[in-house]
Amino acid sequence: MAKPDPSAPEPTGDAPAGGRGIGEVLQLLQAEFADVTISKIRFLEAEGLVTPARTASGYRKFSAADLDRLRYVLTAQRDQYLPLKVIKEHLGAIDRGLQPAAAGPPVAPSSLPQTPGQPVADDFGAASTELRLTRDELLAAAGVPSELLDELESHGLVVASGNHYGGDAIVIAQVAAELAAYGLEPRHLRAFRTAADREVGLIEQVTGPRRTEQTAELAALTVRLHTALVRSRLPRS
Repeated sequence: MAKPDPSAPEPTGDAPAGGRGIGEVLQLLQAEFADVTISKIRFLEAEGLVTPARTASGYRKFSAADLDRLRYVLTAQRDQYLPLKVIKEHLGAIDRGLQPAAAGPPVAPSSLPQTPGQPVADDFGAASTELRLTRDELLAAAGVPSELLDELESHGLVVASGNHYGGDAIVIAQVAAELAAYGLEPRHLRAFRTAADREVGLIEQVTGPRRTEQTAELAALTVRLHTALVRSRLPRS
């Protein structure tokens, strides 16, 4: 199927359903950016900064996310005078869950959501796993040496997906570094990975392999049980 030409005008006919047409998007943006034009929007699409869906008849269908991206681009151009190449890099970082930096490479969030006390289902949402970090970004965010990450990977405690790591790798690396201060090296932590694999396997027997609301609830319950069991077996003071 031929790729739509971003510079092509909208065909005649009815407006697209399920999204905003380019004319409506223009009206919304002109309230904030008086000099924006349809040609400008098409140019930004041609440069890959926004990729609206298309109807079968060729109409652009701009989603709310598309509109947010256009606002981001136009604001960065107007207020920070950033070139499109840099803005595109920023958008790529945002798509990976990172925070674009004013100068230098993008960074991971300074902290991931944490809930004090017993875990609840919301703690097992997808927020941290949606992060996609390069190796250097992970090392910078976790503040650990490369050698420790090598060991964690060799023992299966941190696993990359392609060339990226999820946000949970930050926590794993940081906790492993703290445990190392007590003499517990990554090779000693394989039992935790094995226990986690068994708990996940047990959950999937109930819910199946897809992550659902029930999956999160069961995960929270298993961790609470694990916490109680460890606490009950610690020596009394």
